[in-house]
Amino acid sequence: MTRCRDKIAAMQNLRRLLDWTLYRTALLAVLPLIPLRLLWRGIRERGYWRHWSERFCCCRETLSDSLPTGAVWIHAVSVGETRAAAPLIAALRARHPGLPVLLTCMTVTGRATAKALYGDFARVCYLPYDYAWLMRRFIARVRPCVGVLMETELWPNLIREAARAKLPLVLANARLSERSARGYARLPALMHDSLAGFYLIAAQTDADAARLTQLGARNVEVTGSLKFDVSVSAAQVQTGRAWRKAWGTARPVLLAASTRAGEEAAILSAFAASGPSDVLLVLVPRHPQRFDEVAAKLQTSGLKWVRRSQMKRSEVLDTNVRVVLGDSLGELFAYYAACDLAFVGGSLLPFGGQNLIEACSVGCPVMIGPHTFNFETIAQTAIEMGAARRVENADELVATALSLLANTPAREAMGQAGLAFAARHRGVAARVAALIEPLLDNRRFPPDPMR
Repeated sequence: MTRCRDKIAAMQNLRRLLDWTLYRTALLAVLPLIPLRLLWRGIRERGYWRHWSERFCCCRETLSDSLPTGAVWIHAVSVGETRAAAPLIAALRARHPGLPVLLTCMTVTGRATAKALYGDFARVCYLPYDYAWLMRRFIARVRPCVGVLMETELWPNLIREAARAKLPLVLANARLSERSARGYARLPALMHDSLAGFYLIAAQTDADAARLTQLGARNVEVTGSLKFDVSVSAAQVQTGRAWRKAWGTARPVLLAASTRAGEEAAILSAFAASGPSDVLLVLVPRHPQRFDEVAAKLQTSGLKWVRRSQMKRSEVLDTNVRVVLGDSLGELFAYYAACDLAFVGGSLLPFGGQNLIEACSVGCPVMIGPHTFNFETIAQTAIEMGAARRVENADELVATALSLLANTPAREAMGQAGLAFAARHRGVAARVAALIEPLLDNRRFPPDPMR
């Protein structure tokens, strides 16, 4: 038995060495390409040409000179995670007024969103890339009392360096799809070390918790999705109502929100083929760098269209316009408030789907495609409660939309079900904040979770 255990331990150590070697080798291989990638992305989004010192942790004044010791550090990679963090940050600051906050991100739009939401009280910057020496320098300069990573941000070197510095890390709003779990399982020792390095994991669903535990996570709590607690912006709702008045209150409005590459072309084709001339399609791509690409598709679609950014808030829309391109940032609640029915994108093609909670929270009836593996439990619950309907392709999307647009009682019932669905799952931020609160005193660190 002893010899058998020794062999198993030796194999596990070998696997751990192999996984970490592969990861570090891959990081070293891509290091020379990082500046090239930033330059390339900057062609479409100029923000990627700025703040390079933050990405390589070279600018001391960005961090330690302006941030008190013992801050709460939140890492949210992009816009969705940054917005999802809002109720948690509010809950923590309600319990501890004046609590210093550092929010890091990776994308230009995420940084801009963080500045808009938290810039009056939080320090906002990019997180350095996951190289051990950068993470070591970052943690030493920031000196937070706790780090909170949002959703699926598993950075092995960051987690290991945090453990060595005895900085407790929390994975909040954690989710892990079956597809992602299969991918992570290819490096089992690396993932086990990373997930075991979290002091606490607050998972969105039981399924997420089970997959995370199977890969090596410990101390996992099921708390629900923080996105249920994201506040509906009254200002955006008013903006949406003003748009709707300008677009025509008697004109049916179909919104295609957070669409991804390949989906817009299919939707436009189906809409051009069978959409009545009195129905207005509002098309909002998820990524701003694709606005011009989608505009080019609209230009060749044969449909009359306008950009939302070129319209004044109360400008009356020409009745001959068939499509509005939603090319403005941070106005998704306004779009939901302005429409009769919304399709939530990223789900017609296998991208995994986007968040449908925001639409439900303003009482907007929802349609989703067949690919919702990123939010499967939430999507299925919304369908079961009558707040959402699933369609299989763009033709079915348009056909279902036209049927619902002609059936006001059915849409109203879906909208009420959406409100009930959103209300039923609120309170997540308070639960997660209560789990984090014991870590906020930077004089009391928990035991090193890696040991």
